[in-house]
Amino acid sequence: MSANLLNLSLFGKPEDELIIIERAKKNPAHFAPLYKKYHEAIFRYVYKRVDEEESAYDITSCVFVKAIVNLPRYEYRGIPFSSWLFRIAKSELYQSFRDRKAQRTISIDSIQIGRVLEEFNIDEAEHKREILLKVLPMLKEKPLQLIEMRFFERRSFREIGEILGLTENNAKVKTFRALIKLKELYAKHNPQKS
Repeated sequence: MSANLLNLSLFGKPEDELIIIERAKKNPAHFAPLYKKYHEAIFRYVYKRVDEEESAYDITSCVFVKAIVNLPRYEYRGIPFSSWLFRIAKSELYQSFRDRKAQRTISIDSIQIGRVLEEFNIDEAEHKREILLKVLPMLKEKPLQLIEMRFFERRSFREIGEILGLTENNAKVKTFRALIKLKELYAKHNPQKS
């Protein structure tokens, strides 16, 4: 194997990544470049949701163990390999929440809140931000995850769909419905009814 394919922090072309994936399917030792490329992103995704470093490392480890075990069943369908890993991460997070090893966290900053308020066509007054921060955790897990992926992580509908096992159009529809629900909660808890 050429040194260029072993040192694949950027992988160059998507075809290079597919070559590595095919080699890793035959020999798990070739999975290392994929791990190096995606570990940090998967860890951040998990950590944002559990906000506890040890749990995040444990869950991330499980993600990559499952990825290696299930890699022979991976099929390229025009969607980035990372989406497949994020889908495994989502599954591991849900399992962790069910097992109560981790507690769900919403990790956001003021820029991200501003994006949601813009979607509502609401000015960014501080009390309005506080209301939004109060009502976000009131959403059920799936709508909250859609809001997070679209507005806080800036993912495309196509990638959201791949991670959640939905079509791109269904991801759009469900995200729109999640926004409607969030807007209803916001209006219900906003004494000034902006």
